[in-house]
Amino acid sequence: MPARTREKKIIQAWLEAPDRGLIELASDWRGRHSPPVSLGSGGPAFVTLAPAPDLYFAQRNAYHIDYETGKIHFVLHPGQLPGDLRQLPALPKIYLAGDFNDWQHAVGNPKWELRPARRDDADILTWSGPAADFMAQPPKRFKFVTEKHHWLDVPADAFNAVRDDSGNINRQIDPARTGLHLYEFTLATPLDLAAGNRIHWHDDPQATLRPGVFFTEYRTDAPLGAIPRKNETLFRIYAPRATSVELCVIDNLSRVATPHRYPLQRNADHAWEITLAQNLHGWYYWYHIDGAKNEFTRFNPAERILDPYALATVDRDGPGIIIDREKLPSPPRARHNTPAWQDLVICEAHVRDLIARAPIDLTPDERLTFAGLTKWVEHPDFYLHRLGVNCVELQPVQEFDNAARADYHWGYMTNNYFAPESSYATDPARASGIAEFQQLVAAFHRRGIAVILDVVYNHVGEPAHLLHIDQLAYFQTNIDGSLSNWSGCGNDINADSAMARRLIIDSLIHLIETYGIDGLRFDLAELLGLEALKEIESALKKAKSDIILIAEPWSFKGHIAGALRDTGWASWNDGYRNFIRDYVRGGSSPEAYEYNLKGSPWHFAKWPAQTVNYSESHDDRCWLDVITENPDFNGNIPGSKDRRRTRLMAAVLCMSLGIPMFSAGQDFLRSKQGVNNTYLRGDLNALDYTRILRFPGTHAYFAEWIAFRLSSRGALLRHYTRPRDEFFRFFFAENSTAAATLYNADCQLGPRRLLFAINPTDADVTLSLPADVVNQNWRQVADHDRFYSPASPVHPYRAPAANLFLPPLSCVLWETA
Repeated sequence: MPARTREKKIIQAWLEAPDRGLIELASDWRGRHSPPVSLGSGGPAFVTLAPAPDLYFAQRNAYHIDYETGKIHFVLHPGQLPGDLRQLPALPKIYLAGDFNDWQHAVGNPKWELRPARRDDADILTWSGPAADFMAQPPKRFKFVTEKHHWLDVPADAFNAVRDDSGNINRQIDPARTGLHLYEFTLATPLDLAAGNRIHWHDDPQATLRPGVFFTEYRTDAPLGAIPRKNETLFRIYAPRATSVELCVIDNLSRVATPHRYPLQRNADHAWEITLAQNLHGWYYWYHIDGAKNEFTRFNPAERILDPYALATVDRDGPGIIIDREKLPSPPRARHNTPAWQDLVICEAHVRDLIARAPIDLTPDERLTFAGLTKWVEHPDFYLHRLGVNCVELQPVQEFDNAARADYHWGYMTNNYFAPESSYATDPARASGIAEFQQLVAAFHRRGIAVILDVVYNHVGEPAHLLHIDQLAYFQTNIDGSLSNWSGCGNDINADSAMARRLIIDSLIHLIETYGIDGLRFDLAELLGLEALKEIESALKKAKSDIILIAEPWSFKGHIAGALRDTGWASWNDGYRNFIRDYVRGGSSPEAYEYNLKGSPWHFAKWPAQTVNYSESHDDRCWLDVITENPDFNGNIPGSKDRRRTRLMAAVLCMSLGIPMFSAGQDFLRSKQGVNNTYLRGDLNALDYTRILRFPGTHAYFAEWIAFRLSSRGALLRHYTRPRDEFFRFFFAENSTAAATLYNADCQLGPRRLLFAINPTDADVTLSLPADVVNQNWRQVADHDRFYSPASPVHPYRAPAANLFLPPLSCVLWETA
């Protein structure tokens, strides 16, 4: 008998629970009997096998076909709407749009409006029409859109999601896959999830039966990691689909090839554990983990796995270092209170950038470490102290994947979330980084500088230890087993997984309790999702009620800042960044200026300190290289307009409501010589402090603005709650973005007022001010060159005028006397 030609009949198969699941066929099945699918000759038989219910198909595909009536029903469940729409008093009108009605033209047309209905005890929105109108080839694409042209995202689990040439994700109607290709089955007993079960077409195994969402809801609440106690050490690791876990321990790194080996036992909640009869504090350990091999696992019994709960590690590969928490030094306590969010002035910086060229006596090794930076922080001339900021945001310090100790790396490729970066330790093999990072945080605190850590929980670095423990428990995975890559780094953490979320929260609480940090900034927080961020906020505020929480609210997938308005998170404001870069070069608009100075109200931020305003971060080109008039984006030798525009940026940043954030070196006109991505370029990123001597006026100007904002005189710029609209009055020059802004115009915060005027253009500007503004007892505080003291002999004593003249690239600040 000739061999049967292998044809792909099964697209995917998954379990909804251990004893029931679904099978998606390549096309509708129209045979008289059920399709020839099974778990193979050695597997359990299906108790039932039947087409999936229409509404199940509709939940995933947003439509289903009623073959009895010949109608197609497009279905939207209100629970699938974005949170900001669900919270409205009344839902907006929602329309069906696609290739069949010219997309945008459907909006506002009653013919295409979805109507409320109730089916199978569920409230839905639906649109119905003849199915034949939608069954053409090529498949018709569609999407739902609100009356305000808000296109609703297509969920990640949609069966019929398609991406167009512009990167837009839509749905499609495939005439060959209308619901009859989806079958539901049940089993008499639950399957062993570690067995690597496969669905067969006849006798051909065509699809691995992967665990569904229920699997990511599994969790253990038992303590994890290596846990020394008086006379014993417990080892426990969560590996739900492993078939074997082996522990290796050594007391000396020279014995890596000949470790003590112990098999772990699996317990009822999917963790593996063993207790050894000795307190192994200071020993080293790793795991070997094996399991079924298929597209949804990455088991490799030869791989040395670093425990995700290891409190310290020798390097990115491990081994982990066993730490008895009872023997950990307590974090040094300085007289320090975390500043209120509205009182923050942040500077983003990198450990090695700060110390590499610091003008103090350090050994080359010290210029790599936490300990070396501590000496710089404690020095009388410490840069950030002289600049005057009260908060530093350190780029990642959790273990990351630089290959060698001296290798420079930004740190956004994390290998372990509990361990401080081993290459920043003076003696990583003895876990010295724990005490040294504690001492660094305490040194910042003694300087009156809060410490925010940049953390990366959206993906992991190489080696990806978590991937070899359980891919589905920790990572977003596509139906073919490939890893989701909205981070751009090759693997996206699944923060909706219970154990991934527990790992995130447990490690963050460890950072707070062990190191005394003040806050956290989350890289690509959009990938964690709103619900995960809410749970993280709740858990961390129980550990530290005044914890500072900042999100980078975007990824390649989307932007989440609007959805964070009703949470306790602040967000990096990329809109502000883009605005200020345009504005100081004569671009942008009066409306954008007003919106950003007010603190990006409502659309971005519900309260002032919810927006982190900045003009430069570590990513992409630095500020000066973006705005320079020099060729090739190289601002290393800045022109006069480059310097003036940089001063205007500092002034606007400090006069805007929200949290101002500077990037280390902006005050002395740092340049990366036009290079766009410097994540491995320690030579370009290291702060060249001699530029303070080259550009002392600009450095002093930044420091004076920061001091003014943090002083009692700058209190009108620091708001806990949003002021009334009448707090501001804006006056714009005709056909220009030049402006004057009156703060506390309605005196809601007392009699003191501020008046800030700016001309970001290359032309002279005169703008009109009303008499009630001009006729006040004003005293000039600053202009585009310097700050003034009343006793200063060079004080210009300039007062506002009804026709206020502003030269090009200038600004002036007044306060009422």
